[in-house]
This record gives sequence, C-alpha cells and structure tokens, in this order.
Amino acid sequence: MTFARPDHSIDLDTLPRIPSWVTAARAETFEDVAFLSGAVLSHLHLVLSRDDVPQALLRERLALRAAEACVAFSGRPERAGELRDAVHLLHPDDLPGPAGETYLAWRRAVERSVSIKALGRALPAFEPGQIETWLDAGNGAPVTRAAMVLEAVLTDAPRAEVPALVLADAALAQGLGRDPLVPLLASGLKRHDLRKQGDDLRLACHRALISSAVEAVRLAADLARRAAHLKAVAPKLRAKGAGDAVEMFLTRDAVAPSALPLPGRAARRLCDRLVELGAVREMTGRDTFRLYGV
Repeated sequence: MTFARPDHSIDLDTLPRIPSWVTAARAETFEDVAFLSGAVLSHLHLVLSRDDVPQALLRERLALRAAEACVAFSGRPERAGELRDAVHLLHPDDLPGPAGETYLAWRRAVERSVSIKALGRALPAFEPGQIETWLDAGNGAPVTRAAMVLEAVLTDAPRAEVPALVLADAALAQGLGRDPLVPLLASGLKRHDLRKQGDDLRLACHRALISSAVEAVRLAADLARRAAHLKAVAPKLRAKGAGDAVEMFLTRDAVAPSALPLPGRAARRLCDRLVELGAVREMTGRDTFRLYGV
C-alpha cells in the first residue's frame, strides 16, 4: 500500500469549530437544552463528513471512552489502559473478562453499518428478535428516539446498561442518518440518569450529547492532525508491509506489534521508528507487552 504525499493546501485548523455560544451556554429549560444539543450534533455531522478525519479511528477511540464509562457504571475499577490490555493482548483461547467483554461489544458495534445482524454480533447474549423489538421502541426526533430505546431496554432488563447504551446510540445514528454508529451517550450520561424515564431521560440525553459531542469534535480535530502527520512520514518507511501497518494505525485505537503484518523484530523496529518520528505513541509505559497508537 502506498500513500500520496500530503496536500499542504489542507489546513487542519480549518476544521469547523463549535461556536462559543454553544460551549459557554448554561441552558436550564428543556427547550434550550434541546436546541443546544441539536446545534452541537449538527456541527458534529459536519466534522464526521470530513475526509481528513480518520473516521474508523475516531469511532474506535470513542468506543473505548464508552466502554470505560460503562465499566464505571458497573462499579468495576478498570480504566482505558486495562481495557486495552484486556482486548489487544488477548490470546486466542483466553477470555477477556467482564470489562473486556464490554470493550469488545463497543468495538464490534462501531465496526459495521447499523443492522440487526451487526448489533447481534456486538451483543451476542441477546436474540436478534429482541434487539429488533427494542430498536423499534424508538420513534420521533433522533434524541427522543434514542431515549425511548434506552428506556425500553432498561425497563425489560434493568442491569443491561451496555446493550441499552449501544442500542440507544444505534437509534440515534439511524435518526441522524449516520452510519456506522458513533458512541456518544455513554460518556455523557451519569449513572443515575439511567434510572430516569420519559421527559427526564430525554433531558438527560440532550445534556449528555452536548458534552460528549463537543469532546468528539475536539478528538476528531486532534486525530486529524495526528493522522496527517502519520501519512506524511509513511513514505520514509522502508520495511516491507509498512504501508499495511500504517493503515492499521489509522483505523485502530491501539496496535500490538505482534498484530502488524511484519515479522516480530521488524514490527518492533517499525513501531520504534514511528515513535521516533512522532507519528505514533507508546501507550502503556511498559518495557514489554507494549501497545502503540496514533
């Protein structure tokens, strides 16, 4: 795989910025909160339409944040580093544990277009018919639709926070015409919000989307800059298979050297070279069992 040299006419600082009146507002009424969430979701839509934003990588990074929030909801101590280890250092016959299963569910949910089959792969404990019934519980405007799905799942299965939030984000994506889904609700909601119903839950979802979409836009801008730098240094890499390796870094939150399409020693050298060039980061701080990412 080869990479075109970067187009220096593209100024990543021109990524559309959220107006200050959105981020500085202190809305109190339902109408004001709904207006602001609509404004920030519209802005996020523009960012998600940009070719210079690495969309798959952005979804993976947001999936990690969603998983981290869900693990915290369950009272478990694992955070991003432990979740990465649980999935990326998993041997074929190993079980990822509850926290790892949560992260895997979110990763699978963002891999493919929203469909009952894809959601069933992400949530294998539930029958496709049940998933379809829950998704059909949502109607109306996108946020209302998502809140209705969230409430429907948690009414039927009060401890199924992960499936509820995955399906709520799927309903939101369908309502917004976005595909695949972009994890937003989990990282913005509080644990007590999940016990709300009706208008209270809709208001909580609107508030959650204001904060999470703002963070998603900031993350998208950061990843766009990092991805552009990685593409710029890619022609300097001489290792066979380096192009495919770079593509992995552009689409995955974290990569173990053993997962790269190079022999072990060559993969480690490539990772060290990319760190030296400032194109990727070592994400664990360890001397062994390292993970790298943009």
